[in-house]
Amino acid sequence: MWQSAGKYVPRVDQLVRVAPEIIKMGCFARVETNDGGFEQVNLLFGENPNTAVRRWTQPFNDAGIQTHMLDRGLNGLRMNPVPADVRKLMYRVKKAQGTDIVRTFDGLNDTRNIIPSIRYAKEAGMISQAALSITFSPLHTVEYYTRLAYELIEAGADEICLKDMAGVGRPTDLGQITANIKEKYPDIPVTYHSHAGPGFSIASTLEVCKAGCDYIDVGMEPLSWGTGHHDLITIEAMLKEAGFDVPEINMDAYMKVRALTQEFMDDFLGLYISPKNRLMNSLLIGPGLPGGMMGSLMADLETNLESVNQYLAKNGKPVITQDDLLIKLFDEVAYVWPKIGYPPLVAPFSQYVKNLALMNVTQMLKGKDRWSMIADDIWDMILGKSGRLPGPVDPEIQALAKEQGREFYTGDPQEGYPDALDKYRGLMKEKGWELGQDDEELFEYAMHPAQYEAYKSGKAKADFEEDIAKRKAKETASAAASSPAVPAPAPMAITPQTLQVEVNGEQFRVSIVRDGCSAPASTSAPVSASSAPQSPPQAPPAAASAAGLEDLPSPLEGKFFLTKDSGEAPLKPGDSFKKGDRLGYVEAMKTYNAILAHRDGVVAEIVAGNGDTVYEDDVLMKIR
Repeated sequence: MWQSAGKYVPRVDQLVRVAPEIIKMGCFARVETNDGGFEQVNLLFGENPNTAVRRWTQPFNDAGIQTHMLDRGLNGLRMNPVPADVRKLMYRVKKAQGTDIVRTFDGLNDTRNIIPSIRYAKEAGMISQAALSITFSPLHTVEYYTRLAYELIEAGADEICLKDMAGVGRPTDLGQITANIKEKYPDIPVTYHSHAGPGFSIASTLEVCKAGCDYIDVGMEPLSWGTGHHDLITIEAMLKEAGFDVPEINMDAYMKVRALTQEFMDDFLGLYISPKNRLMNSLLIGPGLPGGMMGSLMADLETNLESVNQYLAKNGKPVITQDDLLIKLFDEVAYVWPKIGYPPLVAPFSQYVKNLALMNVTQMLKGKDRWSMIADDIWDMILGKSGRLPGPVDPEIQALAKEQGREFYTGDPQEGYPDALDKYRGLMKEKGWELGQDDEELFEYAMHPAQYEAYKSGKAKADFEEDIAKRKAKETASAAASSPAVPAPAPMAITPQTLQVEVNGEQFRVSIVRDGCSAPASTSAPVSASSAPQSPPQAPPAAASAAGLEDLPSPLEGKFFLTKDSGEAPLKPGDSFKKGDRLGYVEAMKTYNAILAHRDGVVAEIVAGNGDTVYEDDVLMKIR
């Protein structure tokens, strides 16, 4: 539920509080306990994800409730491909940590990426549930998905999941796919997973159950519906009335879980949940974007909207609203998707399609060309390095690839990513880090190298706490400005600061202090727009100095990295480079966007620190 609602999931101390109440509800056969998003969020919190998974699964293991995880096949628990030895270790680690079932999907439905995971999971003693990534296109027919299910079952899958990640599967189609599976393989359990946003999922649930589906994934208030799952109570009542055998719900425990969920939102998680994520929206039928991504999408839109409007205002053009940007994005997704071969819109390829569309929209709004910024990970998908695309790549994109010297790949995707555990063992030995129980720390480092290093250094936790403080301060300032007569609560442990807020078109300066701090008296006097400070502060555009130095600006907001994995050598002052060479990356919206040299030169100074948050036009390095 949390991944579908916003950016973060509860901390482990919160999860272990809610687990006993979920068990008391008495209606769940299975609980999803972790996936790629879960573990990366633990690292961003500064928490150890291995400890979190063990503590979270334990109560369900003790109660006899099966736990399951989501696995991205070739990509494991991250957004880009994983070496085979790291994939194999993952299943051994997760089994040891208490996870019973692994739901494996591939964002392209390429069985070459799923079948090895079936084998690895079963070798580790786990139940292998293979997922069909459901989408709606001219290529993704009932026959297509039926053949895919048969191939996965014949390869050894114990179960099948209809993973309707955007909720755009048509009810009759999904019922027919389920019936086809059950007719040929009556003993294979089938699960239906869907998000509620477009509105089809209730009808789809009834259709798949009539066709023999065994398990239904649900959410509950206050995080069901909208970008989340359909609600437990609705599904239970509908199926019970239709004559199906469904368990009763302990409503006392339900209300306790509901209250705890709201408490976690009030603590900090609600800061990352857009109110619009609670709404059903038939506009989602068109772009087919998954509910699990829509939570973070609204946060991405907020960031990009600020950047776009700063550009528009600076150039004397009218600013746009978030709804304007959202519609432009949806239209661009519909334009981009067929041109890059109709990849099913599920992680990571839903993010890739969305990111590509959003980059196109923002670049064109800023007067630049469509396709002017395509991240390396997105190129890998287009070129076939992540698997076989369902449809052909448009000649326009093929021509762009040729112009940039990029080659298409038709081999087995795994062959491009050699084993890496020995390398990470060596790095951990050098750093004096323990491999962990069941080699779980080794696994975590090899799976999420950059995030793990930020976790170990303490930087991740510091950045997270700083972001929480800023968001709480902003929320408090907005409340104070809209209700000046009512004293607003103090923000979370931050130094006194003065913020600029806008009310009904007028600018106001508001002082924010925490309890016990002294600060100059607040003023509600309007200030002129010209005197309002920029937020966030931005460096000037690239310019040549008298010393022959040139600023290299960030093209977008995100985190700056000199490398994206340990196989790359970071640049250092004095290094020379050629036009087109990679100088670093800005990680934004879960993809690494390469910063390429626009000419030959030499690195004079690296201004941004590795892992630092940067804003558009911030200086990353100085070159000559």
